[in-house]
Amino acid sequence: MKVLVTGAAGFVGSHLAERLAARGDTVVGVDNFNDYYDPARKRRNASVLAQHQVSVLEADIRDRARMFGLFEEERFDAVAHIAAMAGVRNSVANPALYTDVNLVATQGLMDAAREFGAENFVFASTSSIYGDTPNVPFRETDPCTEPPQPYAAAKRAAELLGYTYHKLYGLNFTATRFFTVYGPRGRPDMMPGLLAESLFYGHTVPLYEGDMRRDWTFVDDIVSGVVLALDKPLGYEILNVGRGEPQPLAEFIRVMEAVSGKRAVLEPQPKLAADVYVTYADIGKARRLLGFNPTVSVQAGVERFWEWYQAEQKGLMGA
Repeated sequence: MKVLVTGAAGFVGSHLAERLAARGDTVVGVDNFNDYYDPARKRRNASVLAQHQVSVLEADIRDRARMFGLFEEERFDAVAHIAAMAGVRNSVANPALYTDVNLVATQGLMDAAREFGAENFVFASTSSIYGDTPNVPFRETDPCTEPPQPYAAAKRAAELLGYTYHKLYGLNFTATRFFTVYGPRGRPDMMPGLLAESLFYGHTVPLYEGDMRRDWTFVDDIVSGVVLALDKPLGYEILNVGRGEPQPLAEFIRVMEAVSGKRAVLEPQPKLAADVYVTYADIGKARRLLGFNPTVSVQAGVERFWEWYQAEQKGLMGA
Protein backbone atom coordinates (compact mmCIF):
# COMPACT_ATOMS: atom_id res chain seq x y z
CA MET A 1 0.00 0.00 0.00
CA LYS A 2 1.26 3.49 -0.82
CA VAL A 3 0.44 5.90 2.00
CA LEU A 4 0.81 9.64 2.39
CA VAL A 5 1.59 10.62 5.97
CA THR A 6 1.19 14.33 6.63
CA GLY A 7 3.06 15.71 9.62
CA ALA A 8 5.52 12.86 9.14
CA ALA A 9 8.38 14.55 10.99
CA GLY A 10 6.27 15.28 14.04
CA PHE A 11 5.50 13.22 17.12
CA VAL A 12 2.75 10.80 16.06
CA GLY A 13 3.47 11.15 12.34
CA SER A 14 7.07 9.97 12.62
CA HIS A 15 6.08 6.90 14.63
CA LEU A 16 3.32 6.10 12.15
CA ALA A 17 5.57 6.49 9.09
CA GLU A 18 8.18 4.27 10.74
CA ARG A 19 5.61 1.58 11.56
CA LEU A 20 4.16 1.55 8.05
CA ALA A 21 7.59 1.38 6.41
CA ALA A 22 8.67 -1.44 8.73
CA ARG A 23 5.78 -3.60 7.58
CA GLY A 24 6.54 -2.99 3.91
CA ASP A 25 4.28 -0.14 2.87
CA THR A 26 5.54 2.60 0.57
CA VAL A 27 5.43 5.77 2.63
CA VAL A 28 5.69 9.37 1.46
CA GLY A 29 5.95 11.95 4.20
CA VAL A 30 5.10 15.65 4.18
CA ASP A 31 5.99 18.19 6.87
CA ASN A 32 6.54 21.94 6.87
CA PHE A 33 8.97 21.85 9.85
CA ASN A 34 7.30 24.89 11.41
CA ASP A 35 8.69 26.60 14.48
CA TYR A 36 5.85 25.97 16.95
CA TYR A 37 8.62 24.09 18.74
CA ASP A 38 12.28 23.70 17.79
CA PRO A 39 12.35 22.42 14.17
CA ALA A 40 15.59 20.59 14.97
CA ARG A 41 13.52 18.00 16.81
CA LYS A 42 11.60 17.29 13.61
CA ARG A 43 14.82 17.19 11.59
CA ARG A 44 16.08 14.46 13.91
CA ASN A 45 12.83 12.55 13.44
CA ALA A 46 13.18 12.86 9.67
CA SER A 47 16.72 11.50 9.84
CA VAL A 48 15.41 8.43 11.66
CA LEU A 49 12.79 7.95 8.95
CA ALA A 50 15.47 8.21 6.26
CA GLN A 51 17.02 5.08 7.73
CA HIS A 52 13.74 3.32 6.90
CA GLN A 53 13.72 4.63 3.32
CA VAL A 54 11.05 7.19 4.12
CA SER A 55 11.72 10.61 2.65
CA VAL A 56 9.93 13.62 4.09
CA LEU A 57 9.01 16.32 1.60
CA GLU A 58 9.28 19.80 3.09
CA ALA A 59 6.00 21.38 2.07
CA ASP A 60 3.01 23.15 3.57
CA ILE A 61 -0.31 21.30 3.34
CA ARG A 62 -1.97 24.70 2.77
CA ASP A 63 -0.22 24.84 -0.62
CA ARG A 64 -3.12 23.39 -2.59
CA ALA A 65 -1.34 23.33 -5.95
CA ARG A 66 1.66 21.51 -4.54
CA MET A 67 -0.51 18.97 -2.74
CA PHE A 68 -2.50 18.28 -5.91
CA GLY A 69 0.74 17.80 -7.82
CA LEU A 70 1.98 15.35 -5.20
CA PHE A 71 -1.23 13.32 -5.29
CA GLU A 72 -1.18 13.27 -9.10
CA GLU A 73 2.42 12.06 -9.17
CA GLU A 74 2.25 9.47 -6.38
CA ARG A 75 -1.32 8.09 -6.71
CA PHE A 76 -1.70 7.18 -3.05
CA ASP A 77 -3.87 4.30 -1.90
CA ALA A 78 -4.50 5.94 1.46
CA VAL A 79 -3.88 9.14 3.38
CA ALA A 80 -2.98 9.41 7.07
CA HIS A 81 -3.58 13.07 7.76
CA ILE A 82 -1.70 13.67 11.00
CA ALA A 83 -0.44 17.20 10.30
CA ALA A 84 -2.04 20.02 12.25
CA MET A 85 -1.29 23.31 13.88
CA ALA A 86 -0.84 21.97 17.40
CA GLY A 87 -1.50 23.49 20.81
CA VAL A 88 -4.94 24.04 22.29
CA ARG A 89 -3.82 27.06 24.34
CA ASN A 90 -1.99 28.73 21.46
CA SER A 91 -5.12 28.44 19.32
CA VAL A 92 -6.92 30.89 21.60
CA ALA A 93 -4.55 33.64 20.48
CA ASN A 94 -4.39 32.55 16.83
CA PRO A 95 -7.82 31.27 15.72
CA ALA A 96 -7.39 32.18 12.04
CA LEU A 97 -4.18 30.18 11.75
CA TYR A 98 -5.74 27.10 13.33
CA THR A 99 -8.80 27.28 11.08
CA ASP A 100 -6.61 27.68 8.01
CA VAL A 101 -4.34 24.74 8.80
CA ASN A 102 -6.66 22.32 10.57
CA LEU A 103 -9.80 22.84 8.51
CA VAL A 104 -9.14 24.55 5.17
CA ALA A 105 -5.96 22.58 4.42
CA THR A 106 -7.76 19.37 5.39
CA GLN A 107 -10.42 20.14 2.81
CA GLY A 108 -7.71 20.62 0.19
CA LEU A 109 -6.25 17.21 0.97
CA MET A 110 -9.69 15.60 0.77
CA ASP A 111 -10.21 17.25 -2.62
CA ALA A 112 -6.88 15.85 -3.81
CA ALA A 113 -7.70 12.40 -2.42
CA ARG A 114 -10.99 12.15 -4.29
CA GLU A 115 -9.51 13.67 -7.46
CA PHE A 116 -6.66 11.17 -7.65
CA GLY A 117 -8.23 8.03 -6.29
CA ALA A 118 -6.97 7.64 -2.72
CA GLU A 119 -9.34 5.01 -1.34
CA ASN A 120 -9.11 5.81 2.35
CA PHE A 121 -8.61 9.04 4.31
CA VAL A 122 -7.76 8.72 8.01
CA PHE A 123 -7.89 11.99 9.92
CA ALA A 124 -6.15 12.64 13.23
CA SER A 125 -8.80 14.27 15.39
CA THR A 126 -8.75 15.02 19.10
CA SER A 127 -10.44 14.32 22.42
CA SER A 128 -10.50 18.11 22.91
CA ILE A 129 -13.64 18.08 20.77
CA TYR A 130 -15.64 16.74 23.72
CA GLY A 131 -14.92 19.83 25.81
CA ASP A 132 -15.85 19.84 29.49
CA THR A 133 -18.78 17.47 29.06
CA PRO A 134 -20.02 15.80 32.26
CA ASN A 135 -20.79 12.65 30.24
CA VAL A 136 -18.01 10.15 30.85
CA PRO A 137 -16.62 8.10 29.33
CA PHE A 138 -16.60 10.08 26.08
CA ARG A 139 -18.58 8.34 23.34
CA GLU A 140 -18.56 9.06 19.63
CA THR A 141 -22.33 9.64 19.76
CA ASP A 142 -21.87 12.71 21.98
CA PRO A 143 -22.95 15.85 20.07
CA CYS A 144 -19.63 17.70 20.61
CA THR A 145 -21.27 21.07 20.00
CA GLU A 146 -19.25 23.05 22.57
CA PRO A 147 -15.55 22.83 21.62
CA PRO A 148 -13.58 24.83 24.21
CA GLN A 149 -11.05 26.46 21.88
CA PRO A 150 -10.42 27.11 18.15
CA TYR A 151 -8.17 24.04 17.87
CA ALA A 152 -11.03 21.72 18.82
CA ALA A 153 -13.59 23.68 16.80
CA ALA A 154 -11.53 23.38 13.61
CA LYS A 155 -11.00 19.64 14.16
CA ARG A 156 -14.72 19.10 14.74
CA ALA A 157 -15.54 21.08 11.60
CA ALA A 158 -13.14 18.88 9.62
CA GLU A 159 -14.90 15.77 10.92
CA LEU A 160 -18.23 17.13 9.72
CA LEU A 161 -16.77 18.04 6.35
CA GLY A 162 -15.47 14.48 6.10
CA TYR A 163 -19.04 13.24 6.38
CA THR A 164 -20.10 15.52 3.55
CA TYR A 165 -17.25 14.28 1.35
CA HIS A 166 -18.23 10.70 2.08
CA LYS A 167 -21.91 11.33 1.34
CA LEU A 168 -21.38 13.36 -1.84
CA TYR A 169 -18.17 11.91 -3.27
CA GLY A 170 -17.86 8.46 -1.73
CA LEU A 171 -14.62 9.22 0.14
CA ASN A 172 -13.86 6.74 2.91
CA PHE A 173 -13.19 8.98 5.91
CA THR A 174 -12.31 7.83 9.42
CA ALA A 175 -11.67 10.36 12.17
CA THR A 176 -9.51 8.91 14.92
CA ARG A 177 -9.88 10.98 18.07
CA PHE A 178 -6.57 10.85 19.94
CA PHE A 179 -6.48 10.91 23.73
CA THR A 180 -3.53 12.49 25.61
CA VAL A 181 -0.69 10.96 23.63
CA TYR A 182 2.76 10.65 25.20
CA GLY A 183 5.97 8.79 24.49
CA PRO A 184 9.34 9.10 22.71
CA ARG A 185 9.62 12.14 20.40
CA GLY A 186 6.75 13.77 22.30
CA ARG A 187 6.15 17.49 21.95
CA PRO A 188 8.05 19.57 24.52
CA ASP A 189 5.01 21.75 25.31
CA MET A 190 2.87 18.82 26.49
CA MET A 191 2.74 17.90 30.17
CA PRO A 192 4.90 14.73 29.92
CA GLY A 193 7.59 16.70 28.09
CA LEU A 194 7.45 19.54 30.59
CA LEU A 195 7.67 17.06 33.47
CA ALA A 196 10.63 15.29 31.89
CA GLU A 197 12.40 18.62 31.45
CA SER A 198 11.75 19.47 35.09
CA LEU A 199 13.02 16.10 36.29
CA PHE A 200 16.13 16.18 34.12
CA TYR A 201 17.12 19.84 34.37
CA GLY A 202 15.32 21.06 37.49
CA HIS A 203 13.18 23.57 35.58
CA THR A 204 9.85 24.71 36.99
CA VAL A 205 6.70 23.32 35.38
CA PRO A 206 3.22 24.87 35.79
CA LEU A 207 0.66 22.69 37.57
CA TYR A 208 -2.83 23.90 36.77
CA GLU A 209 -5.27 23.73 39.64
CA GLY A 210 -8.18 21.32 39.76
CA ASP A 211 -8.77 17.59 39.74
CA MET A 212 -7.21 16.98 36.32
CA ARG A 213 -7.54 13.46 34.92
CA ARG A 214 -6.23 12.31 31.57
CA ASP A 215 -6.59 9.19 29.45
CA TRP A 216 -2.81 8.80 29.03
CA THR A 217 -2.22 6.82 25.83
CA PHE A 218 1.20 5.66 24.72
CA VAL A 219 2.13 6.65 21.17
CA ASP A 220 2.53 3.03 20.00
CA ASP A 221 -1.11 2.35 20.85
CA ILE A 222 -2.24 5.50 19.03
CA VAL A 223 -0.28 4.40 15.95
CA SER A 224 -1.85 0.94 16.12
CA GLY A 225 -5.29 2.54 15.96
CA VAL A 226 -4.37 4.61 12.92
CA VAL A 227 -2.84 1.62 11.10
CA LEU A 228 -5.96 -0.44 11.73
CA ALA A 229 -8.09 2.40 10.34
CA LEU A 230 -5.87 2.67 7.26
CA ASP A 231 -6.26 -1.03 6.61
CA LYS A 232 -10.05 -1.05 6.88
CA PRO A 233 -12.05 1.55 4.95
CA LEU A 234 -15.30 2.05 6.87
CA GLY A 235 -17.23 4.53 4.79
CA TYR A 236 -17.57 7.28 7.37
CA GLU A 237 -16.72 6.71 11.02
CA ILE A 238 -15.52 8.54 14.10
CA LEU A 239 -13.50 6.43 16.53
CA ASN A 240 -11.99 7.13 19.92
CA VAL A 241 -8.37 6.00 20.08
CA GLY A 242 -7.22 6.04 23.68
CA ARG A 243 -6.41 3.70 26.54
CA GLY A 244 -9.80 3.99 28.19
CA GLU A 245 -8.33 4.19 31.71
CA PRO A 246 -7.95 7.81 32.85
CA GLN A 247 -5.65 8.59 35.75
CA PRO A 248 -5.26 11.78 37.80
CA LEU A 249 -2.49 14.09 36.72
CA ALA A 250 -1.11 13.77 40.24
CA GLU A 251 -0.72 10.01 39.74
CA PHE A 252 1.04 10.48 36.39
CA ILE A 253 3.45 12.88 38.09
CA ARG A 254 4.04 10.33 40.86
CA VAL A 255 4.89 7.63 38.30
CA MET A 256 7.25 9.97 36.45
CA GLU A 257 8.98 10.87 39.69
CA ALA A 258 9.25 7.24 40.78
CA VAL A 259 10.68 6.13 37.45
CA SER A 260 13.20 8.97 37.35
CA GLY A 261 14.08 8.87 41.02
CA LYS A 262 13.72 12.66 41.14
CA ARG A 263 11.15 15.27 42.16
CA ALA A 264 9.54 17.67 39.72
CA VAL A 265 9.56 21.39 40.49
CA LEU A 266 5.88 22.31 40.33
CA GLU A 267 4.33 25.78 40.37
CA PRO A 268 0.54 25.85 40.99
CA GLN A 269 -1.37 28.07 38.57
CA PRO A 270 -5.09 28.70 37.90
CA LYS A 271 -6.77 26.44 35.36
CA LEU A 272 -6.82 27.93 31.86
CA ALA A 273 -10.14 28.45 30.08
CA ALA A 274 -8.94 26.34 27.13
CA ASP A 275 -8.28 23.30 29.31
CA VAL A 276 -10.69 20.57 30.40
CA TYR A 277 -10.76 18.64 33.65
CA VAL A 278 -10.97 15.13 32.25
CA THR A 279 -10.43 13.06 29.10
CA TYR A 280 -11.84 9.53 29.11
CA ALA A 281 -12.27 7.41 26.00
CA ASP A 282 -14.92 4.79 25.53
CA ILE A 283 -13.02 2.60 23.05
CA GLY A 284 -15.72 -0.02 22.57
CA LYS A 285 -16.49 1.10 19.03
CA ALA A 286 -12.84 0.98 17.94
CA ARG A 287 -12.54 -2.49 19.50
CA ARG A 288 -15.61 -3.68 17.63
CA LEU A 289 -14.88 -2.17 14.21
CA LEU A 290 -11.10 -2.38 14.12
CA GLY A 291 -10.03 -4.86 16.77
CA PHE A 292 -8.22 -2.01 18.53
CA ASN A 293 -6.58 -3.13 21.77
CA PRO A 294 -4.19 -0.79 23.62
CA THR A 295 -1.47 -2.73 25.42
CA VAL A 296 0.95 -0.26 27.03
CA SER A 297 0.27 0.59 30.68
CA VAL A 298 1.12 4.01 32.08
CA GLN A 299 3.92 2.48 34.13
CA ALA A 300 5.49 0.79 31.10
CA GLY A 301 4.91 3.81 28.88
CA VAL A 302 6.51 6.23 31.31
CA GLU A 303 9.52 3.95 31.69
CA ARG A 304 10.02 3.89 27.92
CA PHE A 305 9.46 7.63 27.61
CA TRP A 306 11.93 8.47 30.37
CA GLU A 307 14.56 6.13 28.92
CA TRP A 308 14.24 7.84 25.55
CA TYR A 309 14.25 11.35 27.06
CA GLN A 310 17.46 10.77 28.99
CA ALA A 311 19.22 9.28 25.97
CA GLU A 312 18.03 12.15 23.77
CA GLN A 313 19.25 14.84 26.14
CA LYS A 314 22.59 13.16 26.80
CA GLY A 315 23.08 12.78 23.07
CA LEU A 316 22.41 16.47 22.54
CA MET A 317 24.79 17.47 25.31
CA GLY A 318 27.48 15.31 23.74
CA ALA A 319 26.87 16.62 20.24
